[in-house]
Amino acid sequence: MYSATDVIWVLVAAILVFFMQAGFALCEAGLTRAKNTGNILMKNMMDFCIGTPCYWLVGFGLMFAGTGPLVGGLDPLIRGTYDFGTLPTWCYAIFQTVFCATAATIVSGSMAERTNFKAYCIYSAAISLVVYPISGHWIWGGGWLASLNFHDFAGSSCVHMVGGLVACLGAALLGPRIGKYDKDGKAKAIPGHNMTACALGVFILWFCWFGFNGGSTVAMSTDADMELASLVMFNTNMAAAVATCAAMIFTWIRYGKPDVSMTFNAALAGLVAITAGCDCVTPVGAFFIGAVAGILVVLSVEFFDNIAKIDDPVGAVSVHMVNGMWGTIAVGLFSNGGDGVAAGLFYGGGLSQLGIQLLGIVTVAAYVLVVMFIIFKLIDKTVGLRVPAEVEIDGLDVHEHGLVSAYAGFAISEVANPAMEVNENTDLGEADISKATDRQVDAAVKVVKTETAGAVRDTGMYKVSIICRLSRFDALKSSLNRLGVTGITMTQVMGCGIQNGASEKYRGVEMDANLLPKIKAEVVVSKIPVDAVIDAAKKALYTGHIGDGKIFVYQVARVVKVRTGEEDYAALQDVE
Repeated sequence: MYSATDVIWVLVAAILVFFMQAGFALCEAGLTRAKNTGNILMKNMMDFCIGTPCYWLVGFGLMFAGTGPLVGGLDPLIRGTYDFGTLPTWCYAIFQTVFCATAATIVSGSMAERTNFKAYCIYSAAISLVVYPISGHWIWGGGWLASLNFHDFAGSSCVHMVGGLVACLGAALLGPRIGKYDKDGKAKAIPGHNMTACALGVFILWFCWFGFNGGSTVAMSTDADMELASLVMFNTNMAAAVATCAAMIFTWIRYGKPDVSMTFNAALAGLVAITAGCDCVTPVGAFFIGAVAGILVVLSVEFFDNIAKIDDPVGAVSVHMVNGMWGTIAVGLFSNGGDGVAAGLFYGGGLSQLGIQLLGIVTVAAYVLVVMFIIFKLIDKTVGLRVPAEVEIDGLDVHEHGLVSAYAGFAISEVANPAMEVNENTDLGEADISKATDRQVDAAVKVVKTETAGAVRDTGMYKVSIICRLSRFDALKSSLNRLGVTGITMTQVMGCGIQNGASEKYRGVEMDANLLPKIKAEVVVSKIPVDAVIDAAKKALYTGHIGDGKIFVYQVARVVKVRTGEEDYAALQDVE
């Protein structure tokens, strides 16, 4: 007989766990750059939507029956091999589907800002088809780890460690984002663009975690069920709160000020760490599990950034993989023998449960890493795992999705000229500047020289204003530095010329995308010949297409250095 109370409890919990997708999307988008926001939101939508049919067709059967594909006829087959107690098969299936989606979406954050969208869709499907279901079968589906009494109540290892392992491997194979490390290998900060979105995402995830952990009791019809669910929720909240406080204090001491993004990451780390043992530890145990998680996440982020050199934009590896492992180990330390789990080391249980927990971590990690390494390599050899450098620099939104900005209401790209018509004939036929004719170079990178109105003398000082593609700025900067130009003023602008940008569609309707992201670099030179600056800029910017750039040269009548009062030529020299 089904229990109405149990069914309602699990279905409500499933709804809460599904809403975690919103939390992950906001958190990840906030911790990355605005030019990739649309791509990130799309990935968080699609890993759930791709994973749902994949898990239904194959994953659920592998996990709970060990039988493989179950197209549409899951109920009688699963019922014969796995007992869901007072729940209908489909109730438990939707509950496990949202857990599977959580494992898949963890990967998105670590591989953000440089992953090919096609590749993301493929490996997201693979996680739902075979990775999560098989390791999940070992732990929750009556497999060999379950028979050894390996304990992971709600998924520190089964969900979070698995997702974090895939994230770590994927980020390592992808390599760091452009600009993450300098020439000496020192990590550089790439701040997220919206801390408000990050914070809202964390609050949503914390709220939904009560369903994630509490719902894993899968029962609410007896006094014992209600008592267990209450303990689970209390421990969940305790660990998250303590981890957050620990990280705030630790970063305050370590960095001189409390780090905002790290503190929010710590809340998630505490939630991940308590997830394995929230049913079998006391609030005292939850306190210490959370305290360790709050410090561990900070040290882990520093390790992967500075030592391992694995670029993880949102800290997902540290939150989910590292603290998923810690939470799994903590069961063997802090379990008080409740909920049918053996007592841990600190409660007189010896090393037995701790050894089983460690065995589970090692074997699950080995399976996930081997399978996903093969999958990632196959994807890389076929559709390609990483986007080209130009796409990464411009942002995945515009190249992968035709979305000039995910914040259109705040972008000047809306101010387009409807009278301009798209002209696709911009290829000049030669991409190598050494083989291009003067006419081709002048067409791609036009030079405009003007005289300042009212100038009565040639001061020998010139301002060179260069409009170019965002992706060519580093090459331009390097070229000018080699020439001896060390002072550059850079602003981000929007613009287009005869090439008229790119024609895109929004909701099926063609829209004007005439204004594209550009860079305006300005230098003032006197000692260095202006023609040398122009030549260096041309060589750096030329790709063989109209729209490579435009160079404006102005006479400068007077320059004053505010600090010293020096004027003209003397003011332009970086000499004390």
